[in-house]
Amino acid sequence: MFENMQGALNELFTWSSALGLLIGVVGDMVIGALPGLSATMGIALLIPVTYGMRPSAAILMLAAIYTSAVYGGSISAILIHTPGTPSSAATCLDGYPMAQKGQSLHAIGISTTSSVIGGVISAIALLLIAPPLARLSLNFGSTEYFLIAVFGLTLIASLAADNMVKGLLAGFFGLTVGLIGLAADGSSRYTFGIPGLLGGINLIPAMIGLFSISQVMIQADERGKAPEKKEVAKIAGRFLPTGREFVRLIPLILECSVVGVFIGILPGAGGDIASWVGLNLAKNQSKHPEQFGTGIVEGVAAPEAANNAVTGGALIPLLTLGIPGSSTAAVLMGGLTIHGLAPGFELFSKYADITYCVILGFLAANILMGLVGWAAGRYLTQVSKVPIPLLIPCIAVLSLLGSYASSRNFADVWIAIIFGFIGFVFRKYGVPTAPIVLALILGPMSDKYMYQGTRIAMKNDLTFWQYIPTRPLSIVLIILIVLALFAPLLSKAISSNYQKKHGKIDAAEDD
Repeated sequence: MFENMQGALNELFTWSSALGLLIGVVGDMVIGALPGLSATMGIALLIPVTYGMRPSAAILMLAAIYTSAVYGGSISAILIHTPGTPSSAATCLDGYPMAQKGQSLHAIGISTTSSVIGGVISAIALLLIAPPLARLSLNFGSTEYFLIAVFGLTLIASLAADNMVKGLLAGFFGLTVGLIGLAADGSSRYTFGIPGLLGGINLIPAMIGLFSISQVMIQADERGKAPEKKEVAKIAGRFLPTGREFVRLIPLILECSVVGVFIGILPGAGGDIASWVGLNLAKNQSKHPEQFGTGIVEGVAAPEAANNAVTGGALIPLLTLGIPGSSTAAVLMGGLTIHGLAPGFELFSKYADITYCVILGFLAANILMGLVGWAAGRYLTQVSKVPIPLLIPCIAVLSLLGSYASSRNFADVWIAIIFGFIGFVFRKYGVPTAPIVLALILGPMSDKYMYQGTRIAMKNDLTFWQYIPTRPLSIVLIILIVLALFAPLLSKAISSNYQKKHGKIDAAEDD
């Protein structure tokens, strides 16, 4: 690992990486602070921008977007009781009461400090855990990669725990669309004789349509309604925690950060679950649990440390095994794909300079996020006052331009529009769009490795399914798949329990 650090630092200290880092941190702090927008949408919008960038700078920018949007969501949660991302829902419970007491800037300062510490710890965990885990993938063959793809598809259950039927419908739609084009054996599939479909559906305009254009349609559809007017809290109070306050909070922040890393590693759990778990941890350890919900700093520090620690944890299975544990991670995996980077051992050997540059840059992104937050926290709060109707045309134009830029093919603009309409209809009727992205990515992968595994099994006079039990690692993966199918029950129980106690808090659909 350490022998690759010199090359990684050389990659990191370039103008393109520095610019990507800055755009990622500042840009998605703004996106995260705007209610209704999400990290997923930010990544989908900016992926086309990365085409002309060095791979290290491109992936670094996308990873920075991920962590900074999670932090940015706490700003609107504190000021207007509306979380910018689902991960910040738990922050509303004490953040908004603090703002009503005239401590809004102090609440944002506590959130910034906790988020930075949580993010830094998750980046260190990523640096220490990912390389040895990637070495394990050296033992993977076709059957193991097929089961990894199936493992990823089981996350549909986690992403659609509220309505399994609708989640499976979205997953089936994504699988069908993902299999359009040439099959692993060279035959055409679902192309209806249209030559343009032989290459399959371009992933980037499809994602832009599902997350960005559909969000524009949702926001436009809601313009005619009369939503409850949210009063923005007055910006007041000291920003940084006092020395005594910091000493009191640091053990809780560190503990919630470690918990957040482990929750991030678990596919399908996500920052929203981590924030509620962190809040519960703080409440259980408090001598005065009855004060939670009245505006205390522990109620802001715990969920914000936990949800930002999830970001680095979620990158561990993504970079090493190719398991995207959330819709945001799935879109980030799409960014890896378009730059020719496949998760696994090659990332840490052949492309080690790029990978370690991204990991070190992810650490730097969390530190920069804190510096920007501390320097411009008072001004970033003004973002929550921007009227959503002003953003709708800007996002629409950026989405269409990004779709065209992905391959400079006007057909991709139509793909984005079609998928935007599909995403709009699905979301209007409560069908999640995240399973579509997972299936779009993992469907072709499972098809490819099943075909390769079948050919190997035939040489041993076995069927593919008879060949799987002969591989010890495959048996381990099957056990993990079975366990993953029960994960949504636990996640739903935790989330439902706290939302019943504290009331439902609306947020963006995607983390």
